[in-house]
Amino acid sequence: MKNQLILITIMIICSTMNTHSQHKISGISYQPVGVVHADYTPETGAPRQGILVPEKSGIIEIFPEYREALTTLDMFEYIIVIYHFDRVGSWDPMVEPPASDHDYKFGLFATRSPRRPNPIGFSVIRLDRIESGKLFVSGLDAFDGTPVLDIKPYLPSIDCVKSIRNEEVEHILGHHDEIFINDSLYFK
Repeated sequence: MKNQLILITIMIICSTMNTHSQHKISGISYQPVGVVHADYTPETGAPRQGILVPEKSGIIEIFPEYREALTTLDMFEYIIVIYHFDRVGSWDPMVEPPASDHDYKFGLFATRSPRRPNPIGFSVIRLDRIESGKLFVSGLDAFDGTPVLDIKPYLPSIDCVKSIRNEEVEHILGHHDEIFINDSLYFK
């Protein structure tokens, strides 16, 4: 009887531990803090990474309730903008980036494809100035009307990691040629 009680206690403890180790997330909800105003549309396309077309400018309008959070952001020359790819409809677990080495097929999470299960994008862009809740920026790569989820300062000491291995894979992905610069029409 004593051994059975010990066994039952161990089973209850293990059952409880298993329940706590499995995180159950019912849903995640974000509200945009602003919106992109740019010349890019799904019809015109946009550069895959705006940093490759640094002269292209746009505006990020921050909604009034979030404008106080812009205080001191103008101290930074570059910022990270996180946005929602609101026009992406589907995704595939395996992709072949258009400019990549076609000897490889890449898992989605090994690429920068906008077609993702959670279509969240980010860009490192130049902050030219802030006026009345509007961020005038350069190097933008988002479509007009794209919802902005967050803005963070770009900090070189923690946001830029030198990696020979990543640079080698980047070359295989095709992030070094003209096709890479403007291929967003491919992802329609």
